[in-house]
This record gives sequence, structure tokens and C-alpha cells, in this order.
Amino acid sequence: MVDTSASASGADLLGLLGEFRELRDEFTRFMLCYQFGIDEVTTKIKILQQEFTHIHSYNPIEHVSSRLKTPEGVLAKAQRRGVSPDLESVRAEITDIAGVRVTCAFVSDVYRVFDLLTGQEDVRLMITKDYIAEPKANGYRSLHAIVEVPVFLSDQTVLVPVEVQFRTIAMDFWASLEHKIYYKYDRQVPSELLEGLHEAATTASQLDADMERLHHEIRVAPDGTRSAPRGPQVEVSDQAVAALRDFIASDEPGAASRTAHSGGPDEAIDI
Repeated sequence: MVDTSASASGADLLGLLGEFRELRDEFTRFMLCYQFGIDEVTTKIKILQQEFTHIHSYNPIEHVSSRLKTPEGVLAKAQRRGVSPDLESVRAEITDIAGVRVTCAFVSDVYRVFDLLTGQEDVRLMITKDYIAEPKANGYRSLHAIVEVPVFLSDQTVLVPVEVQFRTIAMDFWASLEHKIYYKYDRQVPSELLEGLHEAATTASQLDADMERLHHEIRVAPDGTRSAPRGPQVEVSDQAVAALRDFIASDEPGAASRTAHSGGPDEAIDI
């Protein structure tokens, strides 16, 4: 006699396993899109960083870092916020799954890099929170932006939100210290430490202002002109420049006749 109950149990188990695998694959794809979104934004920032380093007078971007929330962290935040238990709702409601931090030397650089990134054609600015112009009550300063970038997969294009934080070195140092203190005290920070943190934030802000002023005075000469660029870091040899000059000259009228009578090593080559 066939044990139908055992067969049914086996079928149910296979069904659950198949559902589990499908759910895992869907969640993996969901999280990967955010990692790819981070890659897109960090690549854009690093391109700007390299351009400033090699072409312009100085590089306003000190360093770039990123972080991706863990799957467990995403689900925990969704539960705390009462988000519907489906990935599309999570995508719509949780906008800080992917995060990028850009640290700059000066406050003016923060706004400059922000404008350069958000001004790109395939970057859509969704939300801006300027905690530099209006610091948080605890003294926190930073410029936050939620941007949406396209991620091109093999079968579709996904628009991924990425939170980008723009800070100065002083702001980043203060935020790092504050995070460590809150972690140590499990967010129950004594009032005297909170007052000290706020005073430190004010000091950091004044330091940013002083350094910005000194930076401006160093770069701008008494006659109002700016200091010359320090030159490209990518080495272009004199031979390469000479080759470029010859290449440009080869397209000028009469260049062919000059080459034919130059007596150079390539004279006999017939192309």
C-alpha cells in the first residue's frame, strides 16, 4: 500500500525548498542592484577625482567610501517603519540601502562636487538635505543627497536610489567621533558628553571657515589672479608632444610634399 501521506509531505517539502530558492534569488538580485548603484556613483566620483588631479589646479575630493546595508539590516528597518512585506515597497520606502560618502577639503568643494555629480545627465536628484546650512540639533553637519542612477542588467534597466553624503574632513572627523561615542554608550550618552560634542561641532565649523579663508588667500594672488595649475600627473614625454605636433602638421596643406623631400627613414614607405 502506498503511503500517500509521506508522498504528500515530500511534495510539500520540495515546494517549500523551491519557494525558498526563488525568494533567495530574488533578494540576491535586489541587493546586487544596490551594489551596482554604489559602483556607478563611486565610478563617477573617481572620474571627477582623476580629472581634477591630472588637469586642474587641485583636487577637491580627498577620498570616497561606500557601504551597503546588510540584508538583515534592510529587513529590520522595513519592519520598524511598517513597510509592506514586498521588495518593491522596500525599494520605494528605504532610500539609504546604498550609501556613498565623499570627503572634501573645504565647504565650497562640497557644494562644487555635489553640483558636478547631480548635474550629470543620467543622475536624477531625488532629495537634498543640507545639514551644513542648517545643522542638526546635536551639531551634525553634512550635505545629504538621494540620487537615482540607472543600472543596466542583462535583461532590464533598474533605477537605483543611492544616498550620497558630502562632508569636509572636519565634519567627517566629528561624525566619526560622535558615532563611536553613541556606540560605546548604547545611545544613552551622558549630557556632559553631548554638550562637549556640540561644542566640538562648533569648533569644527569654525575650523572649516578659517581653512577656507586661508585656502582662498593662498590661491589668489594680490592682483586677483589664481595660482597656476600644478601640471598634469600623467607623464606626457617631449617625444610624445613632438609626435603630436608632427601628426597635426601632417594634415596641413603641403605637408605631403614636405614629407616626400624630408629624406627621413619613412621616405620609401608606400601606403
